[in-house]
Amino acid sequence: MYATYIFPRLMDWVLRGERFQTERRRLLVAAHGNVVEIGFGTGLNLPHYPRTVTALYAVDPAPLLPDRVAQRVASAPFPVHLQHVTAEELPYDDRTFDCAVSTFTLCTIPDPLRSLREVRRVLKPNGRFLFLEHGRSDDPATARWQDRLNPLQRHLACGCNLNRPIDRLVIEAGLRIEQLDRDVLPGVPRIGGELYRGIASS
Repeated sequence: MYATYIFPRLMDWVLRGERFQTERRRLLVAAHGNVVEIGFGTGLNLPHYPRTVTALYAVDPAPLLPDRVAQRVASAPFPVHLQHVTAEELPYDDRTFDCAVSTFTLCTIPDPLRSLREVRRVLKPNGRFLFLEHGRSDDPATARWQDRLNPLQRHLACGCNLNRPIDRLVIEAGLRIEQLDRDVLPGVPRIGGELYRGIASS
């Protein structure tokens, strides 16, 4: 009941806040061509993709708020192909996509490194991976609190982790970080508001 009905509505309400939308717009301006999005969620990225996107292929293991998602997909100015599969095994050929996108997703994927290696596999040579994630703080005291509270966070937030080092995971997957901005969301406790916004290439 909680994971299927309550938490998705709470997540959708929080993540469609104005600051989160601003961050999405800043990131997605670089998207173009055929795009794969891992962790589609409830489709909150859709209004922020630019006209340079020709088609979106999205994956998410769970069919979250299907009526709301259907409305958002119907409003998109490009074809959206949504499949309910995991990001650890993307159902696409090698070197298929111009861009890949992940927003507030790598915190929850059970094997984020495997999913990022899949992203690298399906990107064309010099394809771009656009990511906006929360993760491990570079402040040692905050990071220690993230480690302490992570078991509770995972339980309450359906598998979401506070303390994943997003930049290190991207590099370990074989992607090259071209741009990385770190920030803290105002009004959000630092343990959950540490942002990684970046672009990597295959």
